[in-house]
Amino acid sequence: MTRDSWKIIATTAFLSVAAVKGLEIVWNTYSRSKNYENVPTKRKLKGAYDDNLFREQLARNYAFLGEDGMEKIKDQYIVVVGAGGVGSWVVTMLTRSGCKKIRVIDFDQVSLSSLNRHSCANLDDVGVSKVDCLKSHMANIAPWCEIEAINELWNKENGERLILGGGRPTIVVDCIDNIDTKVDLLEFVYKQDIDVISSMGASTKSDPTRINVGDLTTTEEDPLARSVRRRLKMRGITKGITTVFSAEKPDPRKAKLLPLPDEEYNKGKVDELSALKDFRVRILPVLGTMPGIFGLTIATWILTKVSGYPMNPIEGKNRIKIYDGIYQSLAGQMTRIGMPDQRVPIALKEVGYIVEEVFRGKSPVSGFSTRLTLSKWDPSKPVSLQNVVLLTKEEQKEHEEKVLNGGRELSEVYSKDVLDLVDKRFEEERYYSQFR
Repeated sequence: MTRDSWKIIATTAFLSVAAVKGLEIVWNTYSRSKNYENVPTKRKLKGAYDDNLFREQLARNYAFLGEDGMEKIKDQYIVVVGAGGVGSWVVTMLTRSGCKKIRVIDFDQVSLSSLNRHSCANLDDVGVSKVDCLKSHMANIAPWCEIEAINELWNKENGERLILGGGRPTIVVDCIDNIDTKVDLLEFVYKQDIDVISSMGASTKSDPTRINVGDLTTTEEDPLARSVRRRLKMRGITKGITTVFSAEKPDPRKAKLLPLPDEEYNKGKVDELSALKDFRVRILPVLGTMPGIFGLTIATWILTKVSGYPMNPIEGKNRIKIYDGIYQSLAGQMTRIGMPDQRVPIALKEVGYIVEEVFRGKSPVSGFSTRLTLSKWDPSKPVSLQNVVLLTKEEQKEHEEKVLNGGRELSEVYSKDVLDLVDKRFEEERYYSQFR
């Protein structure tokens, strides 16, 4: 073949491919336009999202909660403080479920590490404020919802403006992970007599079957909840704060709060290393699913509560049975150590306090959290809140044999570390008992 013949063949092949591609583009455009005619998207409707479309999108919710229930949900004004892993899921599901007015408050931006747990953020959102990210994504899902995005840090100084500035909310959702700010918010909302539900710690948790909904007084195995509870007691608040928490027990094989690297300590005072005063400087290990479960639990609680749908959470997973068994273990010991009166000068309702508050649900001797009992500690003192210790059954038996009945000194049986820890727990009980 001549060179001109090859040119003709190549040109013909190129034109054929171009023609096929052109026809494919035309067909795809035509197909999309035909489909577009049948899909009532926000882009096509241009704000004409009427009640009929609202009902069609939420047909399953109407079938589940009923007409009256959905009307109540539509009437809610909810303020969510914190738009991270937990808060983003709360806002997303409340918006998807028919809430029409939400204010979301957060000072932070979406980071690359946020994407393992955030409800809707993607790579394009990195660097964008979390509240604006939520507002933007929700506008493409639920155009009926008025989301007010406030890119600020909530604190006591601006608390009234941020919570009440848009009107009085029906519910406030606390998704803050800084303890000082969290306690301030809960105190403010409590004193304003506004319904609140607070998320406790989702970090280092991994067992979805241990998620509970209950008053702050019923929480267990949650260091954040314990600290919040103690601080609120000092401010005169002993109950009335609904929480979502995990009762998952600690395990040395599970994730823990990562220590601050030595080089960070060398930079100066640890509390001066964070971008904002009092905010954490260590990385919290978080399995991305758990904040989502916390947020979905909160959203479900709100939807059922306001709609009147029957929901009766089991507070503490029937811990009263466990506490009764621990209480009886102390009563039985009174007989074994020769006490003339088997009555125990500690009330059953105080057992939970001793187990969860004073001893953190673990034996100070071994650190174990199973087969727990209560035991008199110092044989020279009467049984009291400052002279009972949480032990395993095996440790209780040994303590009776060696100390309570055997006459040996505590210092002969236990190490200095154990004795110091028990003394520390008793000292804490003396301090916090004034706020009970």
